[in-house]
Amino acid sequence: MIPDLEDYKWIVPDFIWELDELVDIEKLLKALPDADDLAKLMPDFEKIGESLASLKGFLSPGYNLVSEVIGASDLLLLLGSPGETAFRATDQGYDNDKQFKKGLLGELILLQQQIQQHEEEARRAAGFSSQQKRKVSDKEKIDQLQEELLRTQLKYQRMLERLEKENKELRKLVLQRDDKGIHQRKLKKSLIDMYSEVLDILSDYDASYNTQDHLPRVVVVGDQSAGKTSVLEMIAQARIFPRGSGEMMTRSPVKVTLSEGPHHVALFKDSSREFDLTKEEDLAALRNEIEIRMRNSVKEGCTVSTETISLSVKGPGLQRMVLVDLPGVISTVTSGMAPDTKETIFSISKAYMQNPNAIILCIQDGSVDAERSIVTDLVSQMDPQGKRTIFVLTKVDLAEKNVASPNRIQQIIEGKLFPMKALGYFAVVTGKGNSSESIESIKEYEEEFFQNSKLLKTSMLKAHQVTTKNLSLAVSDCFWKMVRESVEQQADAFKATRFNLETEWKNNYPRLRELDRNELFEKAKNEILDEVISLTQVTPKHWEEMLEKTLWERVSTHVIENIYLPAAQTANSGTFNTTVDIKLKQWTDKQLPNKAVEVAWETLQEEFSRFMTEKKGKEHDDIFDKLKQAVKEETIKRHKWNERAEDSLRVIQHNALEDRSISDKQQWDAAIHFMEETLQSRLKDTESVIEDMVGPDWKKRWLHWVGRTKEQNIRNETKNELEKLIKCNEDHPAYLANDEVTTVRKNLEARGVAVDPCLIKDTWHQIYRRYFLKSALSHCNLCRRGFYYYQRHFVDSELECNDIVLFWRIQRMLAITANTLRQQLTNTEVRRLEKNVKEVLEDFAEDNEKKVMLLTGKRVQLAEDLKKVREIQEKLEAFIEALHQEK
Repeated sequence: MIPDLEDYKWIVPDFIWELDELVDIEKLLKALPDADDLAKLMPDFEKIGESLASLKGFLSPGYNLVSEVIGASDLLLLLGSPGETAFRATDQGYDNDKQFKKGLLGELILLQQQIQQHEEEARRAAGFSSQQKRKVSDKEKIDQLQEELLRTQLKYQRMLERLEKENKELRKLVLQRDDKGIHQRKLKKSLIDMYSEVLDILSDYDASYNTQDHLPRVVVVGDQSAGKTSVLEMIAQARIFPRGSGEMMTRSPVKVTLSEGPHHVALFKDSSREFDLTKEEDLAALRNEIEIRMRNSVKEGCTVSTETISLSVKGPGLQRMVLVDLPGVISTVTSGMAPDTKETIFSISKAYMQNPNAIILCIQDGSVDAERSIVTDLVSQMDPQGKRTIFVLTKVDLAEKNVASPNRIQQIIEGKLFPMKALGYFAVVTGKGNSSESIESIKEYEEEFFQNSKLLKTSMLKAHQVTTKNLSLAVSDCFWKMVRESVEQQADAFKATRFNLETEWKNNYPRLRELDRNELFEKAKNEILDEVISLTQVTPKHWEEMLEKTLWERVSTHVIENIYLPAAQTANSGTFNTTVDIKLKQWTDKQLPNKAVEVAWETLQEEFSRFMTEKKGKEHDDIFDKLKQAVKEETIKRHKWNERAEDSLRVIQHNALEDRSISDKQQWDAAIHFMEETLQSRLKDTESVIEDMVGPDWKKRWLHWVGRTKEQNIRNETKNELEKLIKCNEDHPAYLANDEVTTVRKNLEARGVAVDPCLIKDTWHQIYRRYFLKSALSHCNLCRRGFYYYQRHFVDSELECNDIVLFWRIQRMLAITANTLRQQLTNTEVRRLEKNVKEVLEDFAEDNEKKVMLLTGKRVQLAEDLKKVREIQEKLEAFIEALHQEK
């Protein structure tokens, strides 16, 4: 009736079937000591029994000798003893570790039974030795007992360390196998990593709406060079921090998240690179990266920064917790430091310690006088009752050598010397002062020191109060205890904050979606790209009209002043054409192509700006205006016109200006119209200049009741005299001769007008210019019927219309140039501009400071707060759920 269970074999995890592959049982059994070795390790309880009777008056009836002999909290934990310690090591939650411990307990059961047997023998020996208690003095017996107890404790401690080392290696192998995954399954995020993510988000969250960050973390504080960083490195089991001799190295808070993993690695929150902490080159690179990040976070004119550097360290045997290493407290600001450095460090330390759930790890240098400590006063202010403070005395080896009275160290450890209270007191040794020492060598030195230290032999220090390992266990236990007590309260506080923010959004922006800064940027990005694409929809006709008009506005002055007017002063048509050809060639070679490219680039900018700034009616969102303006300016700054465009354009323009053949009457009339418009525009400008020179005429003087100045009267008289000169000689050249200037000046002096020769020449230039432009316009009218003569090359005709041909050449060159530039715009430059816009948007997307500066306003900030509060609440709820599952 029993069913076939082969089909349900999949329910059992694969690694159960392969347990013999994961754990080498034979190796484990060989590692355990045999009965003979255990017998050698056990003390001579007969001798101890003889001495116990003499201590009958000093010890209580219920005193347990064996629990004091074994002593170490780790052994009690392994043997299942119910003894209590100041801090219990936190449950690691790893199933493989538990499996190994069960096997280990099975092998150690013999050791427990033998200890119980020797305990009975010790009790019996104590009864027999009562008759001989008068033979040895009480003091000698106490000394002998203490030495025997210490030797026994050290023997067991060494045996435990050897077993734990093998346990650590086996656990590492199991974690590595599980890390690879038998079925390549995706591993869940660890509990401490989930908690660290919540802290990272909270560090960026603006503490508004009365919701403050009260989540626990271990805050490491101490005087400068007290050994804070060294303690943290011993806990992390790697030399990960920059080091210096007496100078300030910790310039900003460093948050270190410790967790257990198969490999000893470190990585930053904002980077995917893993640093292998077992390799010296990776350790050096990590220290260098931390130092660079610290220096980059410090603003100009400052010494320390409030910006937190987030670092995660994983490795076998690490205790799970979150520590924050703060800059060391200083008493004096030295040269090279900012004047407010001391106050800034105090404010940073207080900001972290005022969190009611923060665990304060107060580091005190044991090698200096206690009276020189600054941090103890600061800690006692923030935690007067010492309910969340753990005191750590560093450099105990130096203190033992230098301190005349060892009782002073005992007073420090017992909290009697400082005016501060603490949850626990610890003494550690973190090296010999050599920065090149490895963590393993420091641990060996620390263990060796405390094994031989008088502080332990004389019971000034208890076993659980020494070594960084016991400190790490105690801090981790306190950390998780504080987390379990406070995390749900924090989750409720953020739930209330979320409700308040959502209510505010509904009241202020009922018809808008809650878009945070990144979502708004993506929306603006799409709008900008759509507007850039609109450039490709501009018609070729519109491009060419804009280009031709703008280009003529830029070059018309040069054409009239430097080409047409000088050529028009020549005596015959041959000289006119020769002068024109020479000047056009010079112009094309040097200036025209460059000017044309400038015009094309400006035209593209104008169209791009028009599309970017044009409002889209009701759909327009002014929250994007600053961003669009910044994108436009940066894109224009980056865009460069194709350098080869000028060379090809020069050839095209030169060929266009070489052509003199007007094919039909329509082109002839268009050239005349173009010339008339140009000359009329110049004539209007000249008339305006003359009016400013001579002042208002008689109509304006009577109608507007204005008069002329003295200089205007002089210029008016000069103008009248020069007009008479032109009437006398209509073919007068463009320049006045010296005798003519003298004649005009004398005529004016005869009428009582004193005038300077320079004023006469200046006035003549404008008068003759007006006369010439009017004559040229009359000539245009005559040339309307001159196309027939042009086709016959003006043979047998007194009419010469070479100026019409010149303007036709200019007009044709403008049209061809506009067409060429339009093709470059639509085929090349618009696409390159679109590419530049995308690059600018990508750069802005990666620059959070730029987005904060360009996307501002209450609406944006409210959406950002809502997003962060929701994210914090969701991660807190997920963490609480995982915490309950682990519990």
